[in-house]
Amino acid sequence: MSSTLPVKYPKPDAEECIGIITGRVEARRVPLVEYIIDDVVMAPIVETVLGRQWTPQGADRATKTAYLNTMIEFWYRMGYDFVRYEESLPLPDRRNAVADTAVGSAKKREWTDEHHGMIESWEDFERYPWPVVGDFDFSAYEHLNANVPDGMGVIFSHGGGIFEHLSWIMSLEGLSIALFEQPDLVAAVAERLGELMVDFYKQILDFDRLVAVFPGDDMGYKSATMISPAHLRSYVLPWHARFARLTHERGVPYFLHSCGNVVPIMEDLISDVKIDAKHSFEDAIIPVEEFQSRYGDRIGVLGGLDLNILSGATADRVRDRVRNLLEMCGSRGRYAIGSGNSVPSYVPVENYLAMLDETHRFNGRL
Repeated sequence: MSSTLPVKYPKPDAEECIGIITGRVEARRVPLVEYIIDDVVMAPIVETVLGRQWTPQGADRATKTAYLNTMIEFWYRMGYDFVRYEESLPLPDRRNAVADTAVGSAKKREWTDEHHGMIESWEDFERYPWPVVGDFDFSAYEHLNANVPDGMGVIFSHGGGIFEHLSWIMSLEGLSIALFEQPDLVAAVAERLGELMVDFYKQILDFDRLVAVFPGDDMGYKSATMISPAHLRSYVLPWHARFARLTHERGVPYFLHSCGNVVPIMEDLISDVKIDAKHSFEDAIIPVEEFQSRYGDRIGVLGGLDLNILSGATADRVRDRVRNLLEMCGSRGRYAIGSGNSVPSYVPVENYLAMLDETHRFNGRL
């Protein structure tokens, strides 16, 4: 079976893509969506499928520009209607790291210290090097917005959400204790983070090719939310509601990526935060088709190909599952196909390409 990739004559239509997801446009196709695609997966595709040299992201402007141009070409020729991009304000936390074991990866895998944060007291709060949004370099956002091909849009966000940075800066253990022993400190950290992100979003909402805001904020694990729904309602969700309000005032939708079991707060996310679509699904928690049957008449549903299948199954098994999702979820509308979480370094390239190829075949893009 020959591949549809790279797409020979891409015809991106970001307006139609967003219209399908939000239910404003009849679904004549199933758009592709992705949250993050790891460079370890992108690099060999760029070199072997697109036939161009891979340029890793560097600190100098020329190298960074070359990387961004390659990223645009990748998303364009793989058949997406947009490029998604995020960067975080410099919000330091305590981190651990080990070498990535994925084949072909020279990077490190990092995770935050779960036991000791950089803010454990009011003294720490005052000493913390809070960033200034005015000092942040938005040049990557500017370049992508100015250089995506006709028909494509950009989807931007801040890197990491309120809960994530709150639990990273204070540590998950420290946050859990502080919620009961120092709730005023938790509120102050959340307030500072929220105001910084509001100022950040006010900057990126000005871009004329922006078609959606799509942040990530992982608030759950396999069986529950990371902290109680009541605490999320107090310290986290009001900020998402504010971000969504700013986004909607700009006339674009607000999508949310959140891993884990967030069913206990789904009504809050839909009715109070007013998200327009939800991303990140795991079959062991709630399969995407079940989620769609519950909530798909009210919000868009993004992705859903379980990462265990995308990373560990055969390419044929990936195709079978993709076809099933396209036929079931795609036929209901307000759906875009993609991974259940992201495309990390350990996803086999052939499996990722199989997901895209099967989608293009379903959509008649041969």
